[in-house]
Amino acid sequence: MNGGVCLIVDVDRTRLQRRVDTRYLDVIADDLDDAIAQALRAKADRKAISIGVVGNAALVFPELLTRGVEIDIVTDQTSAHDPLSYIPVGVEVSDAAAFARDKPEEFTDRARASMAKQVAAMVGFMDAGAEVFDYGNSIRGEAQLAGYNRAFEFPGFVPAYIRPLFAEGKGPFRWAALSGDPADIAATDRAVLDLFPENEPLARWIRLAGERVAFQGLPARICWLGYGERDKAGVRFNDMVARGELSAPIVIGRDHLDSGSVASPYRETEAMLDGSDAIADWPLLNALVNTSSGASWVSIHHGGGVGIGRSIHAGQVCVADGTALAGQKIERVLTNDPAMGVLRHVDAGYESEAASGVRVPMRDE
Repeated sequence: MNGGVCLIVDVDRTRLQRRVDTRYLDVIADDLDDAIAQALRAKADRKAISIGVVGNAALVFPELLTRGVEIDIVTDQTSAHDPLSYIPVGVEVSDAAAFARDKPEEFTDRARASMAKQVAAMVGFMDAGAEVFDYGNSIRGEAQLAGYNRAFEFPGFVPAYIRPLFAEGKGPFRWAALSGDPADIAATDRAVLDLFPENEPLARWIRLAGERVAFQGLPARICWLGYGERDKAGVRFNDMVARGELSAPIVIGRDHLDSGSVASPYRETEAMLDGSDAIADWPLLNALVNTSSGASWVSIHHGGGVGIGRSIHAGQVCVADGTALAGQKIERVLTNDPAMGVLRHVDAGYESEAASGVRVPMRDE
């Protein structure tokens, strides 16, 4: 969707096929040679395509590096925070569940050894000039436990790219149509385009998502909005329900990966400027603020992609049912929730243009 060529390695063919069936993946290659040939041909032709290949990343990544395939960007999205869900080299997909159940310690050791091979290859790509980052699944930590001492030489994606957005209160804004009617999401898509006409990256995403992203469960959408934007979208959605432009209420939430709702030293709060990576006060404060602001549902939970005990997140959901009271609550919650992200990052020493509209007690002292 960003105009590039993407090579996806997955050990389980059924997962690749499911992604083809739901339009998230374009094709599955016959083997690695075919995948490389298709990728290089598409790159030369400047044709955007995603190509899946069946294989264990702990073998395929080193092989790509050894062959000297020119690769620009490398990351990983396996469930590496749980070694029992990372299939080790030499273990068949069909045997993995029983092996993990019957011999969890041996399975874990072998999984970590395989992760170390994959991460070593990622470091090799970095040394060769590629842009390499951890997607926040703790694969670096697991590789380090296996004895690979260069595991943390490439960064997590939040400190590398996302933190300036978090400092402005920007993050993943989600909503779902309780009607189950895709037409309601199409209407809200048009409303977002109308609200933020100057935001071309947002407009590009909304248009492409409507064309390329298959609904799973209730029709839903996600985009990145920040402080001063989320409340506008939420109030518009509520007004649309009130006017009958939507056939049923909309529920509005966000990802746990957000600017002010998480303490996760392996992902969202990795390498904070003031060293406050593991300070857990902020998600608790976020939950209290959202509760007092009138959110319909507030949650505090562990895990969030990096594993139990390694993060704390707070979530919120608001119901836009078209009533005046819902509109007032939505405006408060969707102002105060991202404002907590601005406060959290200004407190840590980051610059933020959004902070000019937020009272920051720590800065004013």
